[in-house]
Amino acid sequence: MKVIDHKIVTQVTDKILKTENLVCLWDFEDGSLYSKGRYNYQLLPAGPGSIDVEKTGPLSGHSIRFEEQQYCYIPRSDCPGLNIYGKNAQVTVLALVKREPKTLMPDECEAVAGMWLESEKKRQYCLFLNLWIHESANQVCGHISGVGGPTEGEKWCMDASIGKTAVLRNEWLWVGFTYDGKLVKSYLNGELDLREGRNPYPYTQGIFDGGENGADFTVGAVHRMGEMGNFFKGNMGALAVFDRALDELEMNNLYSL
Repeated sequence: MKVIDHKIVTQVTDKILKTENLVCLWDFEDGSLYSKGRYNYQLLPAGPGSIDVEKTGPLSGHSIRFEEQQYCYIPRSDCPGLNIYGKNAQVTVLALVKREPKTLMPDECEAVAGMWLESEKKRQYCLFLNLWIHESANQVCGHISGVGGPTEGEKWCMDASIGKTAVLRNEWLWVGFTYDGKLVKSYLNGELDLREGRNPYPYTQGIFDGGENGADFTVGAVHRMGEMGNFFKGNMGALAVFDRALDELEMNNLYSL
């Protein structure tokens, strides 16, 4: 059994907390669902059964476990700091995950975290795995929408940076994306996962303003086709959101910690 060095954990957490423009960091230390950082927001569990907090994870030694159809959320009105939008808006979403195979809908997309309300055409930003568009599957995907609804001429929103490397199952991995108002970039274990024509992905329409009735902040699923779906199955050991696009060196340095 791996022993967690709490001195190192504290150093890593402090480094993330000191990174400029951090909005929220959930490291699930001691099973807490409250974020650290600029805002102290509580994730609310939802779906069947209870979401377990497990004593495993490379960052704090704890993680939350999602079974299929389970997720967490924060009502939109309770998390204004996560409501990132505007023509010049920037965002970074980072997560430490151990992904597992799904059984109920094994080929379904997997949402990690963001504000993404497909059902009412109020998409903003969201980190996905396994997006199944543009001849992709199982990669890290940074989804951005400046219009809320589908991409012009398409049935769905097709605007996303999609990496090249498959996100393995049953291994702890850092996944994330950044958006600086010009480019969306997807990262795997601190590295920009280059894919010609798809990552980085040029996008200059900004992030949609969902208004008062826009998306909640959801973790492990999004609302689409009239109900919650695109479930993530596995463990999440950390989740961080910044209202700035971290650069490639910062992303690499945070992973290297």
